[in-house]
Amino acid sequence: MTQNQVKQIVIHTLNLAGRASELNLSSPLLGAIPELDSMAVVGIITALEEQFGFSVQDDEISADSFETLGSLVAFVERKLNE
Repeated sequence: MTQNQVKQIVIHTLNLAGRASELNLSSPLLGAIPELDSMAVVGIITALEEQFGFSVQDDEISADSFETLGSLVAFVERKLNE
């Protein structure tokens, strides 16, 4: 369930509806999707915070978390288990 929610947030925030079917857990994000710039990262984090009810501190945000859709899902799951 978390995977689908995170995927939908990424698709919605980056306006990727036309490419939604291409996204899977191994899909690269940062550096591979032109729409994913620094402002989009902030938008995704804000949407994740609102959707899942957690807070993300600046020092928790790393390129590793945005490497693939799977790494972003793993990040969200870690936050939910804190």
